[in-house]
Amino acid sequence: MKISFSTFSVPKSGIAVVLAGEGGKLSDDGGEVDKALDGAISNAMKVADFKAEREKSLDVILASGSGLERVIVMGVGKTDDFDEVAAEYVGGAIAAAAGKVQATALTVSAALPGKPDIEAAAVSSRLASGMRLRTYSFTKYKSKPSKVKQLASVKILTASVAAAKSRYADLDAVATGVHLARDLVNEPANILHPESFASEIKRLSKLGLNIEVLDEKQMTKLGMGALLGVALGSPRKPRLCIMRWEGGKKGDQPIAFVGKGVTFDTGGISIKPSAGMEDMKGDMGGAACVTGLMAALAGRKAKVNAIGVVGLVENMPDGNAQRPGDVVTSMSKQTIAVLYTDAEGRLVLADALWYTQDRFKPKFMVDLATLTGAILVALGKEHAGLFSNDDKLSEQLAGVGLETRERVWRMPLAQEYDKLIDSDIADMKNIGGRLAGSIT
Repeated sequence: MKISFSTFSVPKSGIAVVLAGEGGKLSDDGGEVDKALDGAISNAMKVADFKAEREKSLDVILASGSGLERVIVMGVGKTDDFDEVAAEYVGGAIAAAAGKVQATALTVSAALPGKPDIEAAAVSSRLASGMRLRTYSFTKYKSKPSKVKQLASVKILTASVAAAKSRYADLDAVATGVHLARDLVNEPANILHPESFASEIKRLSKLGLNIEVLDEKQMTKLGMGALLGVALGSPRKPRLCIMRWEGGKKGDQPIAFVGKGVTFDTGGISIKPSAGMEDMKGDMGGAACVTGLMAALAGRKAKVNAIGVVGLVENMPDGNAQRPGDVVTSMSKQTIAVLYTDAEGRLVLADALWYTQDRFKPKFMVDLATLTGAILVALGKEHAGLFSNDDKLSEQLAGVGLETRERVWRMPLAQEYDKLIDSDIADMKNIGGRLAGSIT
């Protein structure tokens, strides 16, 4: 989708989008469009009793001879607390409304009604980002082309053209990283396995990332018994991929991101129920997120030194697979009694985290993983769970108290929980169920 920015003028043709606030109040630019159409927009809003709640839209079809085909009025709700997150959601809603009418091109007035405390460049760039993110689709394996028309170009009218372009350049790089992560998650497991995932990561070297891939032999030499144990049952050999972005000052400590990459998780010998198992191709979502993140950092030339590490394995119930009760030794030299082979992600992460902190000595590490369904039981899909041993970092990520708008929620992590993984025969046990997950 091609996105451009321009100063405001009343659109003369095609499909236009204007913004309206609580109570159906049009922005000043929207009012100009309405005036040029002899009040067609305001009349339609009145007839439809359109309240302009956030992300609600009204499609105004215009009479032939008007020049414009139609105007989509997009609600932004209360503008006194409108922020960049809200703007991105509204941008997504605009793209969805455009999809309903199969628009291929849009002219979007980014002016907000009233006098909101947010820069015009922030609003217009975030609207564009939301539209870009919303128009994602994965059609690689469709044998017939879709008959649904796709939104191909968007012109955003704003009072701050240069600043909007500058802001959007970074957001565009982030959206490219998000789309890459989505592509990886959507790939079937017979196509995306540890070796092929590693090959996809190698392609990112063209962005300026330094890529390194460790194979089974190298990981064995390093003593990654926890990660390698998970991979024993699969003919697909494991990989550990390291992505480095050196955009900061030379010698500055990097920050690190570590991702769980189980390209398919049957549960191993502790096999999962068959219903819904096809979704386990997505158990590499953490690794996909880290890969997309590193691509985004490189794409926007971030001024930071960053390390991305992903452990890639396939968990299968072959005759060579590890058994419940087996004891493995992690890279940290700690022994783990594997009581439940479907609790494999934390074994992969244990070695990947240790390797990252041991080799790169980062300022901090963020571990991203589809680790336990118990988090969904606790928080639903609106927040991600955060476990951390760093209070300062947690406050930056999750905020404090119930008023925070951030989308991560800190969970308790106390010494008392360590007792839950004590083992009679090893340093710790790897258990499943709702009390699992604290091993990392």
